[in-house]
Amino acid sequence: MVELAGRAVTREGVLPVASMEFENGLVRKIERTAGEASGGSIILPGYIDVHNHGAVGVDVNSATAEDLLRVAEFLARSGVTAWLPTLVPDSEENYARVVSEIDRLMEMQEGKAVAQAVGVHYEGVYANSHMCGALRPEFFKTYSSGSTTPAFGPKGGPNATPPIQEGSDKREPPRPPKGRAPLLRKEGSFFGELPKLTRGVHMMTIAPEIDGGIELVGDLVSDGWVVSIGHTRADAETLDAAFGAGARHVTHFFNAMTGVHHRDLGVAGWALANPGVTFDIIADGIHVDPRMLDLACRAKSPAKVCLISDSVAPTGLGDGVYELWGERLTVENGRTRNDRGSIAGSVITMADAVRRMRSLGYAWDEIAAMSSGNSARLLGLSGRGSLEADMRADIVALDDSGAVVDVWVGGQVVVKSERKEL
Repeated sequence: MVELAGRAVTREGVLPVASMEFENGLVRKIERTAGEASGGSIILPGYIDVHNHGAVGVDVNSATAEDLLRVAEFLARSGVTAWLPTLVPDSEENYARVVSEIDRLMEMQEGKAVAQAVGVHYEGVYANSHMCGALRPEFFKTYSSGSTTPAFGPKGGPNATPPIQEGSDKREPPRPPKGRAPLLRKEGSFFGELPKLTRGVHMMTIAPEIDGGIELVGDLVSDGWVVSIGHTRADAETLDAAFGAGARHVTHFFNAMTGVHHRDLGVAGWALANPGVTFDIIADGIHVDPRMLDLACRAKSPAKVCLISDSVAPTGLGDGVYELWGERLTVENGRTRNDRGSIAGSVITMADAVRRMRSLGYAWDEIAAMSSGNSARLLGLSGRGSLEADMRADIVALDDSGAVVDVWVGGQVVVKSERKEL
């Protein structure tokens, strides 16, 4: 039994004086205690990063399970307790290899105090070549449903995943069309040419305007994927069709998409205007100006925003010149740049993103939602994303500046301060 005391951030808000007990990997009790608030750590649910390409010299696309475990150790020290290894466009052969390694990682990580990989995120396989950013367009694909048999039949349509509702725990699972039983599907099979994990979440970022894009959204949703819109210049009509087919999230908001104009809604404007859409955003102060970051998050509401790192292999190594995705990557003053002049991911951690949002004046309960709760709902992760009884004891404790001082993953200590009490 582990007992903590401090300012706990729960769904009901911040308990200024709280005690918490956890054992066997689960929170057993959390309650407000008598007395006045007197400082101490802020206790939040562990961070969940749904978009992470690697760190400490490891690129997800070229990694082994052992490499990914090193990333998971690094992430845990910065407060991340769950993450989605994220792939950029690549060959079918390498996709198969990496997904097999992520499967191995998910076996190796069990019982370890490391950030837990909970699935895989394919970014940009089906992207608009005019909005490729740092992705490699030679690996982009178009789509035809003839190449696959999704688990619930060929179209999503009315069976698309419902949007996240504020205050709800997770999405409802996809439903098979009326009168049709779900087709059996072997674990580890391919969606088209894309390999699947034997277990876990499958997420994909796509541009719905590609050939077959709307059909692809429906097929993915029917097959249980989380579909996000990104690397796109789709018009509002196409975006509405994608939304109707089940795409309810937008990847790295403002980046690799058309922006807001007073005579043209753009992808960014559409996402802000549609109450059923959520988005994730890179809070490094580089991908998005801090003032625009603040404006967008307040306009959308923190209840519908997920913070991501979009970190790449040089994260944690400092400035320098690196090789990534077949080209040279320069990191200078925390800014990435490839030989094409594009920003190529970030070198921040989720802890950095949290400190940024705190500096912009966000309340701790808003930060907990953006760094954990909303991502858990997006991915349908039951038992994660909030501090309450019977949830996983995935916990990060911070000082007032947002710096990480204590971390537990499944009740196991990762980072522990020398203090006897939080």
